[in-house]
Amino acid sequence: MSELVCIAFKDSGTADRVLNELRAMETEYVLDLEDAVIVVRDMDGKVHLKQCVDVFGGATKHGVALGVLWGGLMGLLFMNPLAGLLGSIAGGAGAGAMTTAANEYGLLSDYGIPDQFIKDLGSTIKRGTSAIFLLIRSADQDKLLAGFSQYEGTILKTSLSKEQEEKLRAALTHEHKQKISKS
Repeated sequence: MSELVCIAFKDSGTADRVLNELRAMETEYVLDLEDAVIVVRDMDGKVHLKQCVDVFGGATKHGVALGVLWGGLMGLLFMNPLAGLLGSIAGGAGAGAMTTAANEYGLLSDYGIPDQFIKDLGSTIKRGTSAIFLLIRSADQDKLLAGFSQYEGTILKTSLSKEQEEKLRAALTHEHKQKISKS
């Protein structure tokens, strides 16, 4: 089962930096993200969501590729491969456009972390700050906590156990504690 982790940061750019680091960790198989959303609350108080997991893009490309293959084969059967190829490209592109439009207007079911939950919790962060919402399938906890330790953040909500949440809280205040102890 995936774990939900929502962390707020003191400026509008830190959530983006954290996500970049998490993406690098994903390529090293340190974690597997199911969903990631960045929330930025501007100085006017408006909440902006950045969906970071492309749910439909890969499926659309795959659909176009299969359409081209099948269209070409059907065209060969009916002695007009060019018409089959052009028809399959047009059909794949049209299906991709309809999927994108339906998703943009909220006609498809929500995937991952519910947008309304993100908007509601995102509206509680201060103006000029950011937050990251993560749905994590699996992770190497020690390496993930080490990555978080360079950022100072506040936990908004998690589905972690109390022990795991305390370790995360300690990692998010680690750098800050070191600065205070050196002073």
